[in-house]
Amino acid sequence: MLANNRAAGRKVGVAESCTGGMVSAALTDIAGSSDVFSAGFITYSGHAKQSQLDVSSEILETFGEVSLATAWAMASGALANSDADIAVAITGIAGPGGGSEKKPVGLVVFARALRGQDPDDYFTQRVQFESTDRAAIRHAATLFALDLLQPDRDALRPSEDIALPAP
Repeated sequence: MLANNRAAGRKVGVAESCTGGMVSAALTDIAGSSDVFSAGFITYSGHAKQSQLDVSSEILETFGEVSLATAWAMASGALANSDADIAVAITGIAGPGGGSEKKPVGLVVFARALRGQDPDDYFTQRVQFESTDRAAIRHAATLFALDLLQPDRDALRPSEDIALPAP
């Protein structure tokens, strides 16, 4: 992923909630990542999403922290507050508690934004990871987010909900 973005001349940024920095850690574990990795925002609370990523209180109050609108705003905020060319946002419910009927444990919402892209075309997706194991959900969400940063995913547009195993 880093090599592909390096070849494309792009910097990447991430805005993380339920993964708590795992995507940023995976990127910075690789020597030489500093020429591609621009910024990682760990915004676990609603207040952090507002103050670091400019997510509006109206979005949080209307849709909640785990929503397409919040993920979209997080990705947009990561671009606005860094020199990244591409940003991925992750927010979700890793469990084992905190879920509800409408937002069960394992629900993770992703957004992907490219600098210069029409914001209406940002990729957003709700993924229900079929597990109640916190570590498995966070690991699967990290891998999904890393894949979203690949340049060959640039054609992605808003998507339907999907369910995936979280091994």
